[in-house]
Amino acid sequence: MTTRIILVRHGESSYNVERRVQGHGDKSTLTEAGQQSADRVGAALSDLSFDAVYCSPLRRAKDTADRILSRLQNPPATPLQTTDNLKEINLILWEGLLFKDVATKYPDGYRDWQTQPHKLKMSIPGESGETDYYPVPALFEQAATFWQEILPRHAGQTILLVAHSGINRALISTAIGLSRDRYQSVQQSNCGISVLNFAGGFGDPVQIESMNLTAHLGEPLPKPKAGQQGSRFLLVRHGETNWNRDKRFQGQIDVPLNENGRAQSQRAAEFLKAIPIHHAVTSPMLRPKETAEIILQHHPDVRLDLEDNLKEISHGLWEGKLEAEIEAGYPGVLQQWQRSPETVQMPEGENLQQVWERAIAAWDSIVQTAASRPEPGTTLVVAHDAVNKAILCYVLGLEPEHFWNFKQGNGAVSVIDYAQDTDIRPVMMAMNITVHLSDGILDKTAAGAL
Repeated sequence: MTTRIILVRHGESSYNVERRVQGHGDKSTLTEAGQQSADRVGAALSDLSFDAVYCSPLRRAKDTADRILSRLQNPPATPLQTTDNLKEINLILWEGLLFKDVATKYPDGYRDWQTQPHKLKMSIPGESGETDYYPVPALFEQAATFWQEILPRHAGQTILLVAHSGINRALISTAIGLSRDRYQSVQQSNCGISVLNFAGGFGDPVQIESMNLTAHLGEPLPKPKAGQQGSRFLLVRHGETNWNRDKRFQGQIDVPLNENGRAQSQRAAEFLKAIPIHHAVTSPMLRPKETAEIILQHHPDVRLDLEDNLKEISHGLWEGKLEAEIEAGYPGVLQQWQRSPETVQMPEGENLQQVWERAIAAWDSIVQTAASRPEPGTTLVVAHDAVNKAILCYVLGLEPEHFWNFKQGNGAVSVIDYAQDTDIRPVMMAMNITVHLSDGILDKTAAGAL
């Protein structure tokens, strides 16, 4: 019984435009563009049925929620509920200041905010002296409390949450076990949409189906974070194969795309047509290589490089088999793979640690090559389900036991940005974008056997 969470950040606010710290302050209001974006979120979500809607009481979030609700075809029977546990991060000493003034007035704190946010400390004066306050750890505790209260209340239902950049990042992070030092490693754009699927309560398995979708706003990919220039990477999973459709394990058997997979690749090509792509790398296997070639038809000057370490996991003796056949031949091991993948050695194949090591070696090499160029630009990387999941985990500092936290649909696009400043960690700007493959925000691609 899955609990689906649709998570939305508020629309553009007056403080966003001014590049001013908002925090708990409630002076910031939606701009006209922010109101229009909220309406577009409502249109994008209009055909979904929600059992409840929660939002932050701060008006930039509440006004966004109200506008979304007004456009839903099947609004929930219960009224909009506000909760302080969805308030934005409390940056009490910085609130109302321009970010550039924060950088000048609090240089050490601002540097911590960028590079080690969990260590940002604010000394708050009081009657009995100063009290040290750590905003990011406090926000993570707030997010965990929210999940602990809300998930048991709505088991098996679909819930809409409308809040803020900081708390949304903390909600995603606590859901998948991301450490507090990675607070800046996931992005939440104004009116971006994320989808999380909980298998149970807080602490039980959770899958990020997609993160920070912005195509409904007329932006296929999220804009880079303000003030951070560097390299952008588009990580794409290959299009569908017949074995994906049949839920047959492929691994390193070189199965080509089927007709739907080629159509998915064409749609991905159109989706990325206007995006400047400067470099491209693919697994040499047929299904990702053809996907990459179809995408690059609109970028004829880009050379496609092949990287053996991006090949799919070797399932060994499981390859070519359906789940029922694997269960019959290896009782209990398939369930072990689905619950604790890091503990499974594929018979005459690979284990996840081996995939991890080669996928990360390939990724690091691709990132370093881009960084060494005079103009790093945007690099397209096309690979497979297991390899992409390993890379996504690595980017966020997660280990193989988090393998199933990320969904990778056939033809899906993820976006990862690296700053020129090597002290700033990479940012997952968006994950598993599949809106170009279906009519709605939900991933409707074939899950495949993996």
